[in-house]
Amino acid sequence: MKFEIRKSNNPDQPYYWRIVADKNGETLAHSETYVSKADCHNAIAIVAAGAATAEVDDLT
Repeated sequence: MKFEIRKSNNPDQPYYWRIVADKNGETLAHSETYVSKADCHNAIAIVAAGAATAEVDDLT
């Protein structure tokens, strides 16, 4: 997997990230949009740090 920073169509919040599968390039998750690229990088760091220990709540 990898994170990609991309440009959105929103001129007020032009950045977002997505998590992409290495094997097939499928988008696994994506973020909201951000005003700055630095905010986008910060959000990636938060998600990456918390993902390994995140709980799964099955609400079905």
